[in-house]
Amino acid sequence: MFSKSRINEPGPKAGAETEQPKASEPVAKPAFDYASSTPKPKPPASVLSSDLTITGNLKTTGDIQVEGTVEGDIRAHLLTIGESATIKGEIVADDVVVNGRVIGRVRGLKVRLTSTARVEGDIIHKTIAIESGAHFEGSVQRQEDPLSLGNPVAPKAAPAPAPAK
Repeated sequence: MFSKSRINEPGPKAGAETEQPKASEPVAKPAFDYASSTPKPKPPASVLSSDLTITGNLKTTGDIQVEGTVEGDIRAHLLTIGESATIKGEIVADDVVVNGRVIGRVRGLKVRLTSTARVEGDIIHKTIAIESGAHFEGSVQRQEDPLSLGNPVAPKAAPAPAPAK
């Protein structure tokens, strides 16, 4: 019947005023605001459908999934090339997954050619995975920063001969 817990205590009566801080008094704020620190949801990938043909370059900081045809260069964060897709141009992305056809150079931190991939061009990568069954014609070169605009590292020139005395 009687308990020391506050569960059974009645709350403030209706019409009773609760204590509000005055405008001149500082209001204590939490040391860490969890509401503003939560990550924003990632927007979905832009999908280019199989009946779409684009002539021109594409550039985004987001993700793209191509199912149609693109005649131009593509720059993205994550680029997924569908089985029915054809890309004619250079690809530059952090992550590249090729299921379809690419005619041109591929530059990416992580490049993956699946068993249905057909690539005709050079691949410059940091890490690469080529599944059994993928068709690839070109050269493969590993670089620490394949996304940089500079050309591949050229071999050092031989030192000049010493002058004759």
